[in-house]
Amino acid sequence: MDPLRILKALSNPHRLDIILWLKRPEQEFGVQVHSKTLIDFPNSVSVKSIQKRCGVSQSSISTFMSILENAELVESRKIDQYTYFRRNEKVIRDFGEWYN
Repeated sequence: MDPLRILKALSNPHRLDIILWLKRPEQEFGVQVHSKTLIDFPNSVSVKSIQKRCGVSQSSISTFMSILENAELVESRKIDQYTYFRRNEKVIRDFGEWYN
């Protein structure tokens, strides 16, 4: 865990929103229709759903998600032609403990 990288990742309002939304994915994004995500990668959300909720371009979302992934705040998995993301709860917990 790199606290400085995490702080930089969370310094953007859109990226902070994404992390907060991913805490309650079903309430914030609805049920994801790809059945494999429910079994193989639970609590994950498609990048398209994140883009739609955020209201920014595909390239902006790709950049946001790359920064969050490099900070280890999210994990990703490609399922068929779609990429799904979910929070990395261990890193988020470790960061919270470090911060306190």
